[in-house]
Amino acid sequence: MIIGLSNPGTAYKNSRHNLGFKTVDLLCNQLGLHLSDQRFQTLSTSTNYHNKKILLACPQTLMNRSGIAVKDLVEHYRPNIKDIMVIHDDIDLDVGRIKIVSGGGAGGHHGIESITYHLGTNEFSRTKIGIGRPRYNEAIEDFVLNPFYDDQQTTIKEALHLAAKSIESFVLYGVESAMNTFNSSTTRKKEGER
Repeated sequence: MIIGLSNPGTAYKNSRHNLGFKTVDLLCNQLGLHLSDQRFQTLSTSTNYHNKKILLACPQTLMNRSGIAVKDLVEHYRPNIKDIMVIHDDIDLDVGRIKIVSGGGAGGHHGIESITYHLGTNEFSRTKIGIGRPRYNEAIEDFVLNPFYDDQQTTIKEALHLAAKSIESFVLYGVESAMNTFNSSTTRKKEGER
């Protein structure tokens, strides 16, 4: 079960908070799929991928209520919790960095807090995509709901492709393999590196 997090609606389409949806959209494009199932307050689709059944889903609740939709999906499809991958933005990672984790805290991410609360566990896996920190003292709430800076657009596109590859690795080989392969990957140098 691959779940991308965002706020639904065109107003948020290019926001930093929308990277979960963008990754699922990219995977759908690569696999020739459409999110046509509208049950469970979610847009979703399922397919067989290398003999593994996968569900791609984008909850249509607001970000901080994502857990309501995810709980409905889990109660219907009954996946092993460890077979759930949630994709979301992360302010504590540099732009272009992705990090795959299994379990762990929410790090202040309200979508993850909601899922953990409604599932009663944090044992699902996550693909975090770095959005970095504000450059111009923007409030965090405004920063995450606005687009990336112009000089970050190429980097974030590359990061989304990297995230999609990490999901493929997760589906085929499991979370440990995906972590070992992708947690050292980045699409840009850290600030100050040459």
